[in-house]
Amino acid sequence: MMTLWLVLIPLIASLIVFFIRNEQAKRIALLFSCLELVFGIYLLTKFDPLGKLQFESNFAWIPSAGINFHLGIDGIGILPVILTVLLVPFIILSAFETKYEKPHVFYGLILLMQASLVGVFTAQGAFAYYLFWEGALIPVYFLAAVWGGENRIRVTFKFFIYTVFGSLLMLIALVYMYMQTPGSHSDEIQAFYALGLSKDTQYIVFIGLFIAFAIKMPIFPFHTWQPDTYTISPTPATMLLSGIMLKMGIYSVIRWLLPTTPTAVWDNSTLVMTLSIIGLVYGAIIAIQQKDIKRLLAYSSFSHVGLMVAGIFAFNHVGLQGAMIQMLAHGINVVGLFFVVDIIQRRTGTRNLADLGGITQSAPVLTVLFAIIMLGSVGLPLTNGFVGEFMLLIGIFKFTYLNFAIMPLAIAITVGILAGSTLIFGAVYMLRMFQGVMFGEKTLQTAEFKDVTFTEALVLVPIALLVMVMGIAPNIFIRLSEPATKELLDFVISKINK
Repeated sequence: MMTLWLVLIPLIASLIVFFIRNEQAKRIALLFSCLELVFGIYLLTKFDPLGKLQFESNFAWIPSAGINFHLGIDGIGILPVILTVLLVPFIILSAFETKYEKPHVFYGLILLMQASLVGVFTAQGAFAYYLFWEGALIPVYFLAAVWGGENRIRVTFKFFIYTVFGSLLMLIALVYMYMQTPGSHSDEIQAFYALGLSKDTQYIVFIGLFIAFAIKMPIFPFHTWQPDTYTISPTPATMLLSGIMLKMGIYSVIRWLLPTTPTAVWDNSTLVMTLSIIGLVYGAIIAIQQKDIKRLLAYSSFSHVGLMVAGIFAFNHVGLQGAMIQMLAHGINVVGLFFVVDIIQRRTGTRNLADLGGITQSAPVLTVLFAIIMLGSVGLPLTNGFVGEFMLLIGIFKFTYLNFAIMPLAIAITVGILAGSTLIFGAVYMLRMFQGVMFGEKTLQTAEFKDVTFTEALVLVPIALLVMVMGIAPNIFIRLSEPATKELLDFVISKINK
């Protein structure tokens, strides 16, 4: 029952907040999100990394069809769940100093999205998983469409069409696998794992699932909805999209795609890795050219996703584990960075690099916190970004080294070099942004800039501490998922060509 409460707390909270038609809505929302965090920490203290599925909630949903409402947490889901319950209180608190119209709806939608995200990361049945997957789309769509910036209707319509198209393909793939289960059928994920689909059938399922997940992450060439959506959305919605929602796609590749279509994944690993590396480099190059710092971070996020996906499709444990850790690190870093951008925009009225500069002279605390989070995103040693990126690069290099038989030598070397270039590109656009915003001469817009408030510090200080703690003691987090990722990868490899 305990996992069910992780979903119910924000769900019930959202319904309560919807009826609080004043500024108290944000305080009630923060209170419930903190309650969710405390409950999540409690479950974390009870979690056994060596155990199987834990804290289960399992109810017959449609008994005649073999469909259950089954939730639980294991080593694959624990880090995304931690990320969700950890970041939502910071996201809500980050919005406190901005007045949003209809705050009860605004904060209610954030809590509703949290419930859906936790559901995606804990669902053990295909149809509950799909329900939560679709449930996560609705709140973020309205957050962007109602409270977004210029051209929000056009941009959110494009986002909606992309995601609904992907969801339809995913539903077809899930229903097809459900129909292949023996007897009276079952939508349990373990029943899908045991199917042993033929190679041709795996290809069909792979296409449906992969496109849906590729859109959600996104990776090249399914990314065109992302930069505009991140840019026009209110900052809390952008934080949800980049910090947590894109992890739905990465998590789903690991949880649903690899074990159900192992041969198809292996056969297409070089193609997917190539697309990921193209996206990594393309996103970084475009980020370097951006003048809008929020849009710069959008392309930065797109580039980082490419590295994570390449690590997953490297088909070795170090790459897969690196993706798990980088999911957590990237979520923490990008929420901190987008909040810094929000602070700067509220103080100055602009996100244009050319109009900014000299902020460090009047905001030393913001400078230090911004620097720590930025260096985490760059992947400086002893920060959280270094651990995941280092593991991902090792995984990719191992793949290219061991697979010359299926990948021409020139391509293998090129893939390895381009994957490694993410560190260089990341340093270029992040340091350029930091230097342009914080140093140099003050401008008209930054002349009266003030340092962080107490509320802003309550968001940025814990995030900066997490950046350092994860970098100094990464094994605290690695050990939570390592046994499960090893077991899953061994299972996937054992099923290839069988």
